[in-house]
Amino acid sequence: MSDVTLARFDDVLESFDPVMGIEVHVELNTRTKMFCGCATTFGAPPNTQVCPVCIGLPGAMPAVNHKAVESAIRLGLALHCRIAERCTFARKNYFYPDLSKDYQISQYEDPIDQDGYLDVELEDGTVFRVLIERAHMEEDAAKNTHVGGATGRIQGADYTLVDYNRGGMPLIEIVTKPIEGAGARAPEVARAYVAALREVVLALGISDARMEQGSLRADVNLSLRPKVPDAAAQAKVPFGKRSETKNVNSLRAIEKAVRYEIRRQGALLSAGQLVTQETRHWHEDTESTSPGRSKEQAEDYRYFPEPDLLPIEPAKAWVEELRATLPELPSVKRARLKAEWAFTDREMLAAVNAGAVDLIEATVAAGASPAGARKWWLGELARVANEREVELADLPVSPADVAAVEALIGEGRITDKLARQVLAGVLAGEGTPAEVVAARGLAVVSDDAALLEAVDAALAAQPDVAAAIKAGRVQAAGAIVGAVMKATRGQADAARVRELILQRVSE
Repeated sequence: MSDVTLARFDDVLESFDPVMGIEVHVELNTRTKMFCGCATTFGAPPNTQVCPVCIGLPGAMPAVNHKAVESAIRLGLALHCRIAERCTFARKNYFYPDLSKDYQISQYEDPIDQDGYLDVELEDGTVFRVLIERAHMEEDAAKNTHVGGATGRIQGADYTLVDYNRGGMPLIEIVTKPIEGAGARAPEVARAYVAALREVVLALGISDARMEQGSLRADVNLSLRPKVPDAAAQAKVPFGKRSETKNVNSLRAIEKAVRYEIRRQGALLSAGQLVTQETRHWHEDTESTSPGRSKEQAEDYRYFPEPDLLPIEPAKAWVEELRATLPELPSVKRARLKAEWAFTDREMLAAVNAGAVDLIEATVAAGASPAGARKWWLGELARVANEREVELADLPVSPADVAAVEALIGEGRITDKLARQVLAGVLAGEGTPAEVVAARGLAVVSDDAALLEAVDAALAAQPDVAAAIKAGRVQAAGAIVGAVMKATRGQADAARVRELILQRVSE
C-alpha cells in the first residue's frame, strides 16, 4: 500500500466536499440466537452452539426472538425513530462460506425502525445532528478464520476455518442517511457518531458493544463531490463514487479511515483519475485501506419475503410500555450532571472524552466530591490507564476505592502525594485504601512532637536558612519544609510543618 498517493487533507477540503454514510452492526446480548434457541456465549468452543435452524438444514423452521424485537424497538425509540406498525423479514441471497443457508434472514422493504436522528457532541461542544434512515433486525453470519499468510486475510491463506457459533446471532443494523456538511470535521463526526451510538446502546443495556470483540462494528462509506461556494447549490451537487471501508472495530480507526479515504480519493480526483466504487479493508498496522471487491454494479441479493416468518405488528400499547423503560439518555444525563457537579464545559468534555463520566458519578455516589472524583480519574488514574494502554473502567480500582482515598485525604490521614502511593497499592492488588495505608505505613505524621523533632534537626542542619527566616525572609522556610518532608518520607502535613518552623524561629 506504499504506492498509494495521498493528498494533503487540507488541500482536498479546498476543492471537495466529503459525504459519508455509516452502517453500524450491533450484536444483541440476548441469551439465545435470533431465530433459534442456541446459546450466544462468547468464546465457546467452535461449532458447539449450533442447531438445524441456524445452520439451515432442510425442514428447520425459524422462530423470532421476542427479546431481540423488544431491543430493536427500544433502540428505535432512543434514536427518535418511527416504529413500524407492521414489518417483515426477507431473505437476502448470496453465497459465502460463512453463510451455511446461502441466504441471510434480514429486513429489507419494511424495517422496524425508520427516520430517526442522533445528536452528537464534538470536541469543542458543537452539536451535529446525524439523520438515521433505518434500523433493522437480522442474523449474523458465521466467523471465518483464514489460516496461513501474513495478513490473516483470505489472500495468501492456506485454508479457512469456519465457526458457525456466530451464525444466527441477533443483530440490529443502524443505517444513516447521507451525512453532509461536516467538511473538514468529517473524521471527527464519524468517530463522535459511533461513540454516541455506542453510549446509547450501553445505556439501553441491549449489547455489551465491545468493538474489539466485534459486537459493535461499523462500515464507513465515503465519497467526495466538487465544492462550490454557495451552500444551497452544494446540496444539489451529485455525490461522487464511494468506497465502503468494512468492519472497522475501534473509534480511533473510524476517524483515521475517514481521513485516509478523503486523502486517497482527493489525490485520485485531483489527478483527473476516477474513484472505483468498492469495498475496502482497514489495516491498523499501516493506518491505511486496501481494495476489497468492486461494487460498480448494484449487487442483486434477490430479496424476497421470508416464507417461514409472519410479519411483526407491534401493538401501540406495547411500544409505549417500552418507551417508559427507556433510561435517561447519555446526552441528557451529561447535561444534568454537568449542572449538578458545577463543571465547566471544558471539564465535562474532558470527562466525556476520557470515558470517565459514569466512573465519576459512581465515585460521587460513594461519597467523594465531584471535583475530587474528577481529579483522580482524569489525573493519576488516567495516566496509569494510558501507560497500560487500557480503558479507565478496566483498571483494577473501583469508584468506592477512589472515594475512600478522597475520604482519607479529607480526614487528614494522608496527603495528595501519599494518595498516589495508596492508589498504586490498590492497583497492585494490595487491598483496600485503608489496608494499603496500614501495610505501607503511609499515614500522615500528625504528632507535633515528632514533627518538632524533625523541624529542629532540619534547622540545625541549615543554620543559614534558619537565620534568613529569622531576618524576615519567610519564603526561605520552603527549604526546611522540604527537608522535613524528606525525613518523614512525605508523610508530614506540609502546612503544619511550615507553621511549626515559623513558630520555632520566632522563639
